[in-house]
Amino acid sequence: MTEKQEAKNSFTAEEQSHPGSLLPRISIDPVDVQEFDQFLVYLSDHLSDNGQEGAAYFQPQPQSESFLPPASRDSFIAGLVVPVGQPGWRRLWVARNPEGQIVGHIDLRARREPFSGHRCLLGMGVDRDHRRVGLGKRLLEHAQGWASASELLEWMDLQVLAVNQKAIRLYERMGFIKTGEITDMFRIDGQCFSHIDMTKNIGRLSAADAERAD
Repeated sequence: MTEKQEAKNSFTAEEQSHPGSLLPRISIDPVDVQEFDQFLVYLSDHLSDNGQEGAAYFQPQPQSESFLPPASRDSFIAGLVVPVGQPGWRRLWVARNPEGQIVGHIDLRARREPFSGHRCLLGMGVDRDHRRVGLGKRLLEHAQGWASASELLEWMDLQVLAVNQKAIRLYERMGFIKTGEITDMFRIDGQCFSHIDMTKNIGRLSAADAERAD
C-alpha cells in the first residue's frame, strides 16, 4: 500500500464520499527546494491522469510522456530561489490534507519575454480525488493574493488546452478572460488540440486603462 493510499484509508467514510468536507482543513503551503522531491512524487501521479480513461488532456504531452522532463525539473527547482522580478523566478504552493499529503498545487513563474516583469504565468493542478469541491478556487485565490501583495505583478496569464473545458470554466469564474486561441496548435496521440491564452489584471491598472491595453 502506498503512502497516499494509507492516508486516504485514514479518512472517515463521510470524508471519502464527500471530499469537500475536508476543504476547511486543507492547508496551502509554500514549497522550497528541500521539499521538492515530495512534490515531484505527487506531480508524477497527477500527470499520469493526462488524457487517461476518457479524461481531458490538460498538458500538451503524449500519454506515454506525461511526466516532468529532467530539464524542466532542474529549471523549476532553480527558479524557486530566484528573486521575484528576475528572469527565471518561480514560486510554488501545495494544498495538503490533514495527514500532510499533497492534494493540489499552483505555481507562478516569470514570462520569458523581455520587459514583461509585471506579468507572470500560472500553472495548477488538483488531485483526482479532490476535484470539483472548491480546491481549485482556493488555490487561485491564494496565488492571486500573493501576487497582488508582491507589488511587482499586475497581470496573471495562463495557457490551457481548449479541450479542458472544466478548467476554462473555473478560470472564467475567477475573472480570467480569453485573449486568444490557436487552432490545431498541438497534434498529440493522433488528436488535434487548440491552445487558449487567458489573463487577469490584479494590479492597479484602472478599468479604462485595462480596456485600452486590450
